[in-house]
Formats: sequence, C-alpha cells, structure tokens
Amino acid sequence: MTNRNLGIVMDPIESIKPWKDSSFAMLLEAQKRGWKIFYMGLDDLYMDGGVSYARYQTLQLQDDNEDWFEKNETGVCRLDELDVILMRKDPPFDQEYIYATYLLEQAEENGVLVVNKPSSLRDCNEKLYTRVFPQCCVEARVSRNPQILLEFIKRHRDVIVKPLDGMGGASIFRVKPGDTNTNVILETVTRNGTSQTMVQRYIPEISQGDKRILLINGEAVPYALARVPAEGENRGNIAAGASTRGQTLTERDRWLCEQIGPALIEKGLIFVGLDVIGDYVTEINVTSPTCIRELDKAFDLNISADLFDCIDQLIHH
Repeated sequence: MTNRNLGIVMDPIESIKPWKDSSFAMLLEAQKRGWKIFYMGLDDLYMDGGVSYARYQTLQLQDDNEDWFEKNETGVCRLDELDVILMRKDPPFDQEYIYATYLLEQAEENGVLVVNKPSSLRDCNEKLYTRVFPQCCVEARVSRNPQILLEFIKRHRDVIVKPLDGMGGASIFRVKPGDTNTNVILETVTRNGTSQTMVQRYIPEISQGDKRILLINGEAVPYALARVPAEGENRGNIAAGASTRGQTLTERDRWLCEQIGPALIEKGLIFVGLDVIGDYVTEINVTSPTCIRELDKAFDLNISADLFDCIDQLIHH
C-alpha cells in the first residue's frame, strides 16, 4: 500500500447526495487505500509567483447518508506536491472553470497526474467533441443563429435543442415543425442569438433510456445505467426525474467505446461517461461524470477501485 497525497477539487461536500455521488465513491476508495485526502473548492485555488497553491482541508469519510464526512486539519499546499488531483467540479463550464484548469496545469507540468487532463477539459466540449466520431453520432447542427437552426428543424422534422454548456437536462427541448413555441425556444436557448446551441435529430429510442457508459482510461465498464425518462418527459436525466436500470453493454455499445476509447487515452481523459441513446453517442462527459454508485450497487462492482488501480499505474509511469 502506497501512501499517496490525493487532491480533489469539487463542489461543497456538505451539499452532495452521498448515496449517488461519484466523487464521494472515489474518496471512500482513496481513504480505504490509506491515501491522504486534500479537499478543495475552486475558491481555494490560487497562484503566487507562477506556482499554484491551494488552501485545503483533510477529510475523514464514512459511508453514511446522514453523516458522511468530517473535516480535520486545514492548511496550504503547493499543488505540485500532490501525487494526483481529481478535478471533479460540476459544470457550469464557465470562465472560472477554465481559469481553474490553468492553475491545475502548472501542477501537471511539474509531474502531478490531473484527472482529467486540464487542457483536454478545455478542448473537449461535452457536446461538440462528439463531432470527432461522426460514425457514432446522429445528424446535428450547431449555431447561435435561430434561422440556421430552423432550417435543420424543418429538414429533420423532430429534433432536440440544447445549449452547449448545460448539464442535468437543463434547457433541453424537443421541437417538431409547426410547434408554435419553436421561435421562443430558439430565442431562449440561444439567449437571443448570443449563445451557440446544438440541434440534434431526435432519437426515438430515448423511450428505452439514455444510457450512461463509463470508461476508465479508454476501457468500458461492462455495464451501463439506462436512465429512462419519466412519463411525459423527453429527458433521460436523473435530475429531471428519470428512473434508472442497469444493463449489460450491447455489441453496439462496445463498438462505440472501441471507436472512442483510444482518442480518450491520447487526450488524458481517464474517467469519461458516454451518453448513448439507441445506437448513437449524444454526449461525451469529461468534466465530472457520475453513475458510479448506481452501477456499483446494481452489479456489485467497485468502479472506483478500478479507477484507482489505473491512477496508481499512471503515477508510476
């Protein structure tokens, strides 16, 4: 057992739901391995003289939904004194998020493993990065001009409209021609033509669920979590009331992972969640993919242990 120093940048631990929080699952595994946990929020990161630092608190965790953590010592560390840093801050992926990746990058340049790689977090927008794998995706168009989006809607007749920076199903609309709300939906999502927006051909298989497939260093976990939309809903997001059921990956799912996996390894995207509807990848989640706890429970897995085995090997290299 190696004593390692693990930094984690995340949202306030007070406000997580421990029974479904993937970052919490990772922290429990790190603690089990005897790793020291340096917990930090975005506002704890700073740079001084070109070196990145953080105010941190160490954590003691227990898998208890009522009482899951206590904070122990507080201090300041140089980020490049840590062995690994998990960047697990949830979107919004805004300018502040980008600044944080620059601070993390300085530590990475000095040999710290950052999961996921800071430059790739910036480069791989969760919706736009799908364009690199056209064989895996449905037709889509991205524009901030409502007229350009309308042409696509008329051609494909049944589409999903979504902002490029959302998460948890926020601001996702299904639109068909003749829908009297079309213009107002496009105005809203494009923020009156100032915000790039994606329209994607609607995939009817959403009724069977939006599958989340997790990949660790390009290798798929063999089970997916299908998030089935609630009655009268188009969105397969747990945050939007979807129910979940675990299932084994299909042959097509495995093929999709084989198409995408090698590129993820190359980009240092060690922990990634693919969203798959029917035969198609709709998003490649790189910022803080979830569903570890649900899959662990459904199939008696320990996905965090697989992740940390991988991290351990990568640190050795």
